[in-house]
Amino acid sequence: MPKDSDESRKGEKDSKEEMTEETSEMVRRRVRVETPSPHRGATAQASPPRFVSIEELMETAKGVTNMALAHEIVVNQVFQVKPTELPEESLERRVKEIMRKAFWDCLESQLNQDPPSYDHAIKLLSEIKETLLTLLLPGHGRLRSRIDEVLDLPLIQQQAEKGALDIGQLSQFIVGMMGSLCAPCRDEDINKLKEITDIVPLLKSIFTVLDLMKMDMANFAVSSIRPHLMQQSVEYERTKFQEFLEKQPNALDYTEKWLKDTVNAMRESEVCCASSDPPSLLPLHIHNQAYLRLLRWDHSAEPFPETVLMDQMRFLEMQQDMERLVLISSILLIVYTTTGEAISGLPGLMEKLKSTVNVILTDMHSPAFSAQEALASIGEKMCVELNDCLGQHGYSPFSADRKGTLKGQISAAVLPDNAVRKLIESRVQSYLLASLESTLHQTQPALPGGLAPMSRELKELAVRFSRLVNFNKLVFSPFYQRIIQKILMPSELTSIDV
Repeated sequence: MPKDSDESRKGEKDSKEEMTEETSEMVRRRVRVETPSPHRGATAQASPPRFVSIEELMETAKGVTNMALAHEIVVNQVFQVKPTELPEESLERRVKEIMRKAFWDCLESQLNQDPPSYDHAIKLLSEIKETLLTLLLPGHGRLRSRIDEVLDLPLIQQQAEKGALDIGQLSQFIVGMMGSLCAPCRDEDINKLKEITDIVPLLKSIFTVLDLMKMDMANFAVSSIRPHLMQQSVEYERTKFQEFLEKQPNALDYTEKWLKDTVNAMRESEVCCASSDPPSLLPLHIHNQAYLRLLRWDHSAEPFPETVLMDQMRFLEMQQDMERLVLISSILLIVYTTTGEAISGLPGLMEKLKSTVNVILTDMHSPAFSAQEALASIGEKMCVELNDCLGQHGYSPFSADRKGTLKGQISAAVLPDNAVRKLIESRVQSYLLASLESTLHQTQPALPGGLAPMSRELKELAVRFSRLVNFNKLVFSPFYQRIIQKILMPSELTSIDV
């Protein structure tokens, strides 16, 4: 089916770029062709606008897309190529469905003629043969010969002209060959094909399963090249970004602002903490603090740094996970502090309370979420659970005053200046910062107090955060070094090693 197959191949190509399209588009939106950068301040001596050709823009966009795709394959261990799903009521979907129906109706009409016309059918067999050959591995020499022998298009054309062509027999051969080449997960689909007896529905279903098999082959290729790509990815991404930077010299403006704001914050902290231990302006400390700031980023108001733009969604997910972790830990700490020793050490109670809170806060970052309503519900459920537990162990139940106090403290946990929440947030950030520093010594930092109930989630978050940060450092360290050298004053400069 020429038109249908073209659309399938186009859909497969689109699906490979789907996961990088948004990232590359964000990068392109950030690229401004006028200099100087607004972060450095416009002056009367500013350079004139730099005009770029369409060819340069296309080449740059292609380089960004390739870099983003390679990065996604390396960083995302569950990355898969998926078919493009058009919106249910979209015009493109309706047009595509109408064209496909027209094609298959035309094929059925040709085969029902007397004598049958095989023009469309032979084109389908040609495309099926081509697809089967692309699914073969280098060692499949005998299968390749068998496909060439049975799906011999000149011979099939001669048989059609003489009225001796058996489409049904060829279709059964195709289904059998697909069964030999498909992944185990497609065995059920192959068995369903064997049950279809009508030629047109069978050919239609064959193309559907072949599309799935092409996706399986693409994902197999991705998993096969991942180990090799990981060995080369650092140098590849760095080279691609350098090429991008040469075409767009202002492509590090937001990165420079990010590092400069971090240094300024550390300088302010150094002044405020002059009597204690202020954070050192070593490049390593600057970078760790800068990465930690990404977990407190206002994504709606502040542009994300270019060097971490491909991972913006990952940092946003980690930021949301951290905020949920902080709030759950704060509530549990409030519950145990308010209730006292009566529930301390009771087996299973902590996990039960944690599960209750976690379920209610699952969608805490959705637009429809109401924090006050959720915390009020948590307060009610905590009082019920604690009353039941106290009664089972012979303690007197909560009084009305203690219930009111507990509910009020839980409701207040959502406030930005809440003392308990600020304490837990500070400890979580300290742990994440320590996890970055501990990677040099291969040791796990000690778990801060009050975070034991969420220790598993916190350690998982620290691992994800450290891996992403360390990979980013490997790729972009030369660019960071040059920026830090410009930001730091001569008296602050030490050995620049990030």
